Amino acid sequence: MTNALLHNARLIDPEAGTETPGWLRIEGDHIAEIGAGARAGGVDCRGLCLAPGIIDLGVKVGEPGERHKESFRTAGAAAAAGGVTTIVTRPDTTTPIDTPEVLDFVRRRGQEAAPVHFRPMAALTKARAGREMTELGFLLDAGAVAFTDGDHVVNDTKVLSRCMTYARSLGALIVAHPQEPVLSAGAAVTSGKFAALRGLPAAPPMAERIGLERDLALVEMTGARYHADQISTAAALPALIRAKEAGLDVTAGVSIHHLTLNELDVADYRTFFKVKPPLRAEEDRMAMVEAVRTGVIDVICSMHTPQDEESKRLPFEAAASGAVGLETLLPAALRLYHAGQLQLTDLFRAMSLNPARRLGLPGGRLTPGAPADLVLFDPDAPFVLDRFKLHSKSKNTPFDGQRMQGRVDTTIVGGVPVYERRRS
Repeated sequence: MTNALLHNARLIDPEAGTETPGWLRIEGDHIAEIGAGARAGGVDCRGLCLAPGIIDLGVKVGEPGERHKESFRTAGAAAAAGGVTTIVTRPDTTTPIDTPEVLDFVRRRGQEAAPVHFRPMAALTKARAGREMTELGFLLDAGAVAFTDGDHVVNDTKVLSRCMTYARSLGALIVAHPQEPVLSAGAAVTSGKFAALRGLPAAPPMAERIGLERDLALVEMTGARYHADQISTAAALPALIRAKEAGLDVTAGVSIHHLTLNELDVADYRTFFKVKPPLRAEEDRMAMVEAVRTGVIDVICSMHTPQDEESKRLPFEAAASGAVGLETLLPAALRLYHAGQLQLTDLFRAMSLNPARRLGLPGGRLTPGAPADLVLFDPDAPFVLDRFKLHSKSKNTPFDGQRMQGRVDTTIVGGVPVYERRRS
């Protein structure tokens, strides 16, 4: 397919904000030409949607240290099956990615084993302990696209301010997890009536706002480039809006689980619904959807966090946090499309275009010269999700057994098909 014409497609262009019938020609590893209307010859897309491949910012892969939970091979296969053409990985591995040597190992493993593009983030502080800054310059030279301690909050404000100051001098992006660490310590759910009835340790939504307010004050002081990995509460949105209106270089993301699930889904202590931050109230979920629609929240991500059965088959309070999401990101996002809450262009702006822009990557666009990283999908195809059919090693999805609508037909990376769905 490295020199191919894809015709009879529904082109989803998030940059132009349009959905049009048309065709697309691939030449080598890039898009050569795009046009509206009909064109004969080539591959018939059968009226399916053709969009830029998803760029998933914040994927956990278990190499090094937890390969039994997820490897680059299985994460890459899951990404390809989910229409994700670039995975941007977190450094919260058992040996944190905090030195150029570890980063080089991970980069080579990802390039060898994954059929999709792989871009690593590196740790902001050594051992993700929040005490000493990593060698940001060397890590940047070794291929890091951003710096983050994952869900570890840097408690020491002076350390974080120094990190931001140095990152600004390098033009590097800092990705942070906004939470007030004392208020949110040990929390399994969001505080409220539901948490009280279940007798579970909880954190107030205000912990997110307090953490974000602190980070944004430091961004204002240092001029750093900053991305909040997950905003999940309505209380945090005014601070984010003020920062953007003030011209600070700030963006924010939200996980697909916080866009499509709420705190009541935990029900009878179902640990596959235990994520970090915990699921929020329905009012917060709806506020996040609206924030994506208006552009206040820039990025939708899977926050793919594989956990094995032994980590999840525990009492809710003791169970590990996280859910896999590479394969379910697109069909879960399409729930919002079918509900009339977001357009397909809204979804791909947040899943493809904006992550590419924030990280300085060439993808996320349907324009001549852009990489031929594409996903062809049927937004209306119904199916019941069976977690045991997922390509990930770990099967901890909250969508197990649920009716979904929307399936990937073909995923193309660099002009080469890396996934094609079998048709019965």
